[in-house]
Amino acid sequence: MTNAEVAQIFRSLAEILRAKKDNIFKIRAYEKVARSIEALDIPVAQLAAENRLKELDGAGEIIRKKIIEIVTTGKLTAYEKLKAELKTNDRTE
Repeated sequence: MTNAEVAQIFRSLAEILRAKKDNIFKIRAYEKVARSIEALDIPVAQLAAENRLKELDGAGEIIRKKIIEIVTTGKLTAYEKLKAELKTNDRTE
């Protein structure tokens, strides 16, 4: 996955959480790491492979685990669950 694709997952995750009125600090953390990933000169997957994600501004332990999941599987389970939840809620309203 490209840095832009990984960053977009975090941006979308932040948007969904904002719509759900979730924790603003979590939302801001996802937005911050998205900006950090976009600003990288190397692929975020390379940082993950080299165990250097701590160098990424805004990437605490939980976010680092999410990045590793994204770059190794191509998706983020937590994000997929939220998207599915939104679709279910849209259909029931």
